[in-house]
Amino acid sequence: MTPFEPVPDDVERVAKAVVDAAYRVHKALGPGLLESVYEVCLAHEIRQRKLLVATQVALPVVYNGAKLVPGCDSTCWWLTASLRK
Repeated sequence: MTPFEPVPDDVERVAKAVVDAAYRVHKALGPGLLESVYEVCLAHEIRQRKLLVATQVALPVVYNGAKLVPGCDSTCWWLTASLRK
């Protein structure tokens, strides 16, 4: 078994901020709403924590060696690795 590397402090801060933001959105809204509602609320919570976030980012798809654009809109979050001061 390989020992784990410690997580850098800046990554730890971002991860904690995102998990806290997700918890707050879930606690406030509960289940049953459209994904788009949770998406805008989570983006707002993350921005309140001074992190950069982009939603619905077009991602290319590589299929059979060909890069197909625009691909699909991602519901993934793109975050900076450090907090804005």
